[in-house]
Amino acid sequence: MAKTTTISGWGLYPIVDASVRRAHYRRDLGADDETSVLPQGSCRSYGDACLHDRVVSTLPLKHLLDFEPKQGLLRAEAGVTIEDLIRFAVPRGFFPPVTPGTKFPTLGGCIAADVHGKNHHADGSIAAFVEELEMVLADGSQVYCSRHLLPDLFWATLGGMGLTGFVYAATLRLKKISSAYIQQRSIKTANFAETCRIFAETQQQYTYSVAWIDSLKKGRQLGRGLILLGEHAPADEITKKELFPLHSDSRLDVPFFFPSFALNTWSMRAFNSLYYHRQWSHSSTATIHYNPYFYPLDMVHRWNRIYGRKGFLQYQVVVPFADGEEIMADVLRRIAHRGIASLLTVLKTLGPANEGLLSFPIAGYTLALDIPLTDDGIVPFLRELNKTIVDAKGRVYLAKDAILEKEDFAAMYPQLEEFKRVKRHYDPEQRFRSRQSDRLGIT
Repeated sequence: MAKTTTISGWGLYPIVDASVRRAHYRRDLGADDETSVLPQGSCRSYGDACLHDRVVSTLPLKHLLDFEPKQGLLRAEAGVTIEDLIRFAVPRGFFPPVTPGTKFPTLGGCIAADVHGKNHHADGSIAAFVEELEMVLADGSQVYCSRHLLPDLFWATLGGMGLTGFVYAATLRLKKISSAYIQQRSIKTANFAETCRIFAETQQQYTYSVAWIDSLKKGRQLGRGLILLGEHAPADEITKKELFPLHSDSRLDVPFFFPSFALNTWSMRAFNSLYYHRQWSHSSTATIHYNPYFYPLDMVHRWNRIYGRKGFLQYQVVVPFADGEEIMADVLRRIAHRGIASLLTVLKTLGPANEGLLSFPIAGYTLALDIPLTDDGIVPFLRELNKTIVDAKGRVYLAKDAILEKEDFAAMYPQLEEFKRVKRHYDPEQRFRSRQSDRLGIT
């Protein structure tokens, strides 16, 4: 039975009224007599990609179906979260092969967004580790797809934002690990040029890399930050009593929405300065648990309330390495000049693109910012930045998007027409759609 409720993505913008039907079994996956519907996970995407007037929640589909330990192959239903995978895998000496910056998205959502992590430059996106998808299509038929079986559907679904059909289950190849710890090296950089140089020098040395950027600094300190490099720690270098401890469930909480004036240029300058100067030396090393390395924000429950009731946009773009340093420096310069109070600004490098028709990663620099919706000029400013990204042959990440315009989207994703062709083949009546797909002209 469907229930009418108010839903939003993690950015709390936009907010829509929707009819939500929960799928408890494979047979519950279907469009029924509805004119259109959207598969939905835990709504950890930021914009309107997970929103539609009618959604089918896959959250009850939380079963782990099969595990083959020799190859690390796990078959799981779409509503299983990254956290569920971790709780099963880590005690057995495995870890998710790719993880975003939070462990609360569902497996189905990660497939829909073809998520990438701190290791894309080395290992690629989650698509590289998905062996097979079990799907329910618009006509109710159940199909399997992979690189060899219905490959057009497979590559349209990975990164296809839930628009090709329901993912009931997926077979995922896990990563073998020797402990639950990460050997972290933290490097303090003076400016964006140094940040990019260190990224370039360390890409072949470390599986994981990410940089926090002080987005409010200008001039010679533009783009200063902290680079966090990481590797899974070998067992013989762990002095702890237990090799595979799981993360704790205890978290801080944000019990109310912050007032809109709490995040401003002055408060964020103070925060950024304290965070930057928490490390006094140029370089430091430590062995830490996987939780603070991969999921620092997960330690604060409902942290999105810090941005107030108006919510926020997460703006993530990628530009190719050719002229990428110069282009990203220009983007940071314009953001600093605008005085945007981003609580979290992150820079990573991405490796080569895969065959996903709407998959985000291309080889280059990717920058992500949390931007409070504090004034009416934010959206026009970001849309102007999008023009720069289009000119650079870059793109915006659909899992974070709420404001991209149709013509810019088409310019950023050259395989859009091929995606539409595949979608028409498997969903000729366009029954799978979202607020985002309607806005961007996909449906």
